[in-house]
Amino acid sequence: MTEQEKYMRAALRLAKKSAEEGEVPVGCVVVCDGKIVGRGRNRRETKKTALSHAEIEAIGKACKKLGGWRLHRCDLYVTLEPCPMCAGAIINARIKTVYYGADDRKAGSCGSLINLFDVAYNHKPKTVRGLMRDECADILTEFFRELRKKRKEARKAAVEP
Repeated sequence: MTEQEKYMRAALRLAKKSAEEGEVPVGCVVVCDGKIVGRGRNRRETKKTALSHAEIEAIGKACKKLGGWRLHRCDLYVTLEPCPMCAGAIINARIKTVYYGADDRKAGSCGSLINLFDVAYNHKPKTVRGLMRDECADILTEFFRELRKKRKEARKAAVEP
């Protein structure tokens, strides 16, 4: 297992925890000098806020742990391609490299739909796409398959006398 796979596995464990809580399974870790300094997972439903994305949570914890907002020595590992909000936070935090697993064709802002890292901002993180893509995509596919199944069962139960 490579060093990058080790960190993505940590992000996948967080994604699985989100799924267990009924959240869309996205997990993220921020790494500095070979140590995880921030962890985050999707908690939008639990916390009832659009801001509770895995990347935002992990960046916030890394800033607190490292004592500043500049994370220029840090890499970020996330199971799903960052959205525009998270890509903006990554740019503003000066993250060095972003590793992500699954592409997000609906909101991906690191290459799938748009690449905000290509815009002329003052910082341009490096991007590594598709790290453990299958594992990252599979957890999302399974989560939404189960969600559709539960919704179908609930509709059926509501119709039956």
